[in-house]
Amino acid sequence: MENATHTTGYRLYWRTWLVLLALTAVMLGIEFLAWPEWLLLTVLLGAMLVKAAFIAGNFMHLRFERPVLIWIVAVGLFATALVLILFLALDARHVLRLSSG
Repeated sequence: MENATHTTGYRLYWRTWLVLLALTAVMLGIEFLAWPEWLLLTVLLGAMLVKAAFIAGNFMHLRFERPVLIWIVAVGLFATALVLILFLALDARHVLRLSSG
């Protein structure tokens, strides 16, 4: 039996595209403001996380899933990002040490 909340189609994709386009335009516009660098980076990072969550909810269909599955996906992505950042940081430290000595 078809669930009424699972209605998809072109309307969902157009709405998603418009929201992502608007967020991207706002992010580009924010770069021209004379904000401190830490505030600019915080706002841009927050907007990127909103865009990622919106994409995951709509295109990975996570908004129709149970919250525990959403948490499993989110924690897995976060753990993968941490491992990649750790390896990049260690490699960058090694390259910096080689170039300075």
